[in-house]
Amino acid sequence: MTESRSVLDRLLPLAHRSELIAAGLATHLAFNVVAALAFRLAAQSSRWLAFLLWQVVGNLAGFLTVVALTVLLRFVPLSVAYPITTGLSVIAVQVVAARLLLHEPLPLRVWFGAILIVLGILFVGGRI
Repeated sequence: MTESRSVLDRLLPLAHRSELIAAGLATHLAFNVVAALAFRLAAQSSRWLAFLLWQVVGNLAGFLTVVALTVLLRFVPLSVAYPITTGLSVIAVQVVAARLLLHEPLPLRVWFGAILIVLGILFVGGRI
């Protein structure tokens, strides 16, 4: 009888668990920021071609976030992986995309909310 292995086991046979978790999390965050930026640029586009281009970029980046989450779910329970990736994505989009790249103001209440999200991530991840 043949051993049944998952698709991820066949695609990534030499990778170590901690490396895949780190790579999946980093990939998820990076492409989440790219998707948010692309959708923002699509919303500001004055021409249809630019609008469609940024929509395609945003959706492709969104697809890659789902693939990265799938890699994470191979090693981390959904009840932990989903809130952590979602929370970190909110922080990354706020700080990296909105503040650093688009120079949008972030009022104190937004920073306070970000701190609460980080605390929630620490609780869910079992660090507190």
